[in-house]
Amino acid sequence: VQLQASGGGLVQAGGSLRLSCVASGRTFRSYTMGWFRQAPGKEREFVAAIRWNSNTFYAESVKGRFTISRDNAKNTGYLQMNSLKPEDTAVYYCAADDSIIVSSILYEASYDYWGQGTQVTVSS
Repeated sequence: VQLQASGGGLVQAGGSLRLSCVASGRTFRSYTMGWFRQAPGKEREFVAAIRWNSNTFYAESVKGRFTISRDNAKNTGYLQMNSLKPEDTAVYYCAADDSIIVSSILYEASYDYWGQGTQVTVSS
């Protein structure tokens, strides 16, 4: 699976962005898709994930503000980010795998396929 993330940019605090992740090469519908982010000087962290059955998972820091979704017909996953804060500034990566169990969904090591990252910058 090849993943291509896009949609990042510069936005003011309180604004919104929608990230997209297009998958190619294999059947996307059976894959769990996740979003991770890495801020300068920090380790990469889990943001959200959506399983093949559309069950969703979120980091506490983004619950109620971010929404993950998928369109299997388009082989695309999305991360709608609302009420953005300066601390959301990071490079955002999409990831996918077809054999993740629920208890491992938060861990980047569980994902075999990664996109290239897209920069999100939130100004105060």
